[in-house]
Amino acid sequence: MPKAHAIAFLASRAPDAQTALARLTTRYGQCAPEAADVIVALGGDGFMLQTLHGTMDLDAPTYGMNRGTVGFLMNEYAEDDLPERLAAAEEAVTNPLRMRTTCANGSTSQALAINEVSLLRAGPQAARLRISVDDKVRMEELVCDGALVCTPAGSTAYNYSAHGPILPIGSDVLALTAMSAFRPRRWRGALLPKAARVRFDVLDPDKRPMMAEADSRSVRDVITVEIESEPAVCHRLLFDPGHGLEERLLREQFT
Repeated sequence: MPKAHAIAFLASRAPDAQTALARLTTRYGQCAPEAADVIVALGGDGFMLQTLHGTMDLDAPTYGMNRGTVGFLMNEYAEDDLPERLAAAEEAVTNPLRMRTTCANGSTSQALAINEVSLLRAGPQAARLRISVDDKVRMEELVCDGALVCTPAGSTAYNYSAHGPILPIGSDVLALTAMSAFRPRRWRGALLPKAARVRFDVLDPDKRPMMAEADSRSVRDVITVEIESEPAVCHRLLFDPGHGLEERLLREQFT
């Protein structure tokens, strides 16, 4: 990307992030996100997701610097030579998932998820789900603690903790992963084309209630959840050369 002339610094509430915000704005200035050439997010992965959601209508790409914990979506924090780092950064473009839910009371909602859409049991008993892909029932009943659909960018997050596969960033594939599957025993999920439409129907919702989450936005008492990629929304992330998402996803599999 061309050398950035106007930087919008955004920071989480964590003390380290707030200290970094003060130091960097003193050194490089500050402008509104709407007028920025690039947005620099200071925090952890959770704050990066929050920043991407909050700025998705802006054209400026986002460059994260880790002032949190894991920082998978972040670059290493350093105060020196920031304009040069931004000018040399490599861009990765990801599309979020769109979640559409119907609840037991008839209400509906929509939300976008950069990492994953997950369904989780909201009571003491295991969930029972019917899974359809592109309007065809693929599994009549999955008994489990939950299930999720994730993007390649989110495949090392909740999906990986649930023993799902890591997806190459350019693979045009989604992962459907079960959590603690009881029937079929130890079913681990499926790989789906990026264009696939996934529908979960909650069976016996009165006795076995479920909730759905899209990047931590929760909807309770869902009876249907539909998930598909949203190509109309593009998130532009910047990474230092040699440390982009593709390299990180590969490295994660060999460590």
